[in-house]
Amino acid sequence: MTTGTGTTGTGVPGAGAQWSGWGPPTETERLLHETAAAGDRDAMLDALARSRLYVLVARLHADTPGYAPLLTAHPDPVTPGRRCVTAHTSGTLPPWHPEWVFETIDLDELRRRWPDGVRWLVVNPGTPYAVTVAAGPGRRRAWQKAHERSAGPQRDLLVTHRAGPLHGPLAHGLALGAHLAVNNGIVWNDLGATYQGYSTDRARLRHPWGVLDRAAYRETLEALLTTRLVGRTYESVLQIRSTLAGRLGRTPTVPEWSAALTDALTRRRTPPSEAAEAHEALRLAVTYEGRLRADGALGADERVDTLAAFDYGRAVNVVRLALGARLCDPHEAEQAVLRIGALAGQAYSSWAQFSLGYSLARAMNFDEDDRSGVMYEQSLAQHRVLTQDPNSPYRNIAWS
Repeated sequence: MTTGTGTTGTGVPGAGAQWSGWGPPTETERLLHETAAAGDRDAMLDALARSRLYVLVARLHADTPGYAPLLTAHPDPVTPGRRCVTAHTSGTLPPWHPEWVFETIDLDELRRRWPDGVRWLVVNPGTPYAVTVAAGPGRRRAWQKAHERSAGPQRDLLVTHRAGPLHGPLAHGLALGAHLAVNNGIVWNDLGATYQGYSTDRARLRHPWGVLDRAAYRETLEALLTTRLVGRTYESVLQIRSTLAGRLGRTPTVPEWSAALTDALTRRRTPPSEAAEAHEALRLAVTYEGRLRADGALGADERVDTLAAFDYGRAVNVVRLALGARLCDPHEAEQAVLRIGALAGQAYSSWAQFSLGYSLARAMNFDEDDRSGVMYEQSLAQHRVLTQDPNSPYRNIAWS
């Protein structure tokens, strides 16, 4: 087990060719490098088992139905004459390329798909954080044990790419998608080669978004940018309270809000089914704002006036998925993220307000599927991480 850098000279992205874009590592790269350098094989394998690993695949092959590409051996970037399989962690992926993609793979799948006669795995080749792992038959049995000990890649984790955008408008826009990034345990500040893996990115666009091509992606993005998916009824019910608050000079009581809602529905001659939906929206807002207050996330005199954050936050992740799925290019993705950031800046006045809007919208939208309260607790935990962790973008990027 060694550490080092090198280049294969293949010219294939991710096959060991060195490039100059490396910055400070994420915690994953740091831990892998340190455990390998210390000679602690078990700790290093445990770190690998908890990491998202990526292997390079030609997009032509990845797009072929039923095709399962074999792991490819390359010249070892450290030791001439030796061949190895290469993999990357998320913080060291080479730049986005239209015809080369990265698929996610775990340590056990690497073991099961390992090519005959290849005895070395190099993780993060061509970078200062490269790790070489012995991969003979006996050593690969230890990979299975490490996989069984681990729970796989960690979720509910704030991961920052120190070489990615950390300040400025692009970082601000990417941070709007941080709730989902934390939920999935992936880097929040990256517009690069992949989001969660090429096939996964395409699958997540198909469901729940129904996106199969560039035109559908652009339609979905526009719907999110114009906040058409968060729920028209939810937004109108909150707007009635906000308007009433402006007239009263204070937040209305629940009975005052309910009466104003009933009056508005009557004046609009709203059908009974839609009126019932509106009153249910009010009930959900009161219920979850009450929970947020009880949990110390929402102040006694605070309220949420718009749920637009939910669409803006999801829009950032749809852009990142589309970039990973090769339905847009990096320039298009960057421009979309900047646009989302500008819109969010008009709707909210702070990170805390944005995060509360996102959390409340998620709780309200998934109330029927969250009878155990797990999703609410996840949303609350993400809100706390993003608003309280000293390393959070919400603590280090100015809102305006």
